[in-house]
Amino acid sequence: MTTTTTTPTTPASAPGSASSREVEDLLSTLAQHRGFLKHTVRGLSDEQAGLRTTVSELCLGGLVKHVTLVESGWTAFLTEGPEAVAGAGGDSWADGFRMTPGEHLADVLAAYDAVAARTEQVVRALPDLDAEHELPSAPWFTPGARWSARRVLLHVLAETAQHSGHADVLRESLDGQKTMG
Repeated sequence: MTTTTTTPTTPASAPGSASSREVEDLLSTLAQHRGFLKHTVRGLSDEQAGLRTTVSELCLGGLVKHVTLVESGWTAFLTEGPEAVAGAGGDSWADGFRMTPGEHLADVLAAYDAVAARTEQVVRALPDLDAEHELPSAPWFTPGARWSARRVLLHVLAETAQHSGHADVLRESLDGQKTMG
């Protein structure tokens, strides 16, 4: 009887470093949901991207801006700590949910692509997905809570998936187009 040994397609990580398989699984799933969101806004004019198509304040371009801002902030949290995500709010936060005069969907999407590339670079360079930072003081965080890099990535992924679903509703309300239909 012959025994065959298979070699894993992803090399084992060194002790204390992020599992390359886990990193790639998280990043590929995030990329998939980014792709759904980008597909949903494909072919829209700048005007359409800024329209509120439901009673919600949300618009399609604003959703892309929002997930860009969120992902950028949490990626900075991975490298800089809680100061990177402290102080969100105000008029600039509200503008992150809408297309403002003079904004173009192509520029919003280019910014999203740049943030995605930065996130992937930072995450692949992390020595350990268990590395954590204390969250900033905010009413929506438990005082003293700490998030690992893994938890941050899962949060960004959930936020992207949730808003991709919102975008489906807004797009279907706009012109009947469905991302997955």
